[in-house]
Amino acid sequence: QLAELDKVPALVKDVADEAAIAMALIENIQREDLNAMEEAIALQRLQGEFELTQQQIADTVGKSRSAIANLLRLLQLPEPVRLMLERGDLEMGHARSLLTLESEVQQHAAREVVAKGLSVRQTEDLARRLQKPKKAQPKPTIDADVERLQEQLSDSLGAKVGIRQNAKGKGMITINYASLDQLDGIIQRLDPKREKY
Repeated sequence: QLAELDKVPALVKDVADEAAIAMALIENIQREDLNAMEEAIALQRLQGEFELTQQQIADTVGKSRSAIANLLRLLQLPEPVRLMLERGDLEMGHARSLLTLESEVQQHAAREVVAKGLSVRQTEDLARRLQKPKKAQPKPTIDADVERLQEQLSDSLGAKVGIRQNAKGKGMITINYASLDQLDGIIQRLDPKREKY
């Protein structure tokens, strides 16, 4: 009536229930107001119910295969993070950055992103930092003879002795003491003729 037409051109299709569901899903995916999580759920349904490949879905909905893959990966997020994405607390870029982390870490990081209002780039940096566990410094291996000598010196001097040796055979001896009296005792053992301070 608004268009002042008696007849409206329309295309009427007689489609099977399955095809109607597929068409409805595709139309739903192509809407602009879906959030990334809703889109991912619809894509998963298309993939599962109609056994479509990511490429077939991409061709059908007019997106790249990588965009489809990225959306489907969002379904791997733990439920609390998915809810943040659905509510709009996180954007898809944030969520994609979090996918590189373990599930428990994803939740912690997502809460931090929301609390601090981090940008996608800052979220990527956070994910990189959380991925790299602090490596424990490898304990240097000590040659058995050097270790035996270290123990003998410790016993003889009455103090902890450390011996570090490099590949060329050069090294350093350290003697640890707890007080000046202990230092005096160590010096006496090294040079018994020397007078006490």
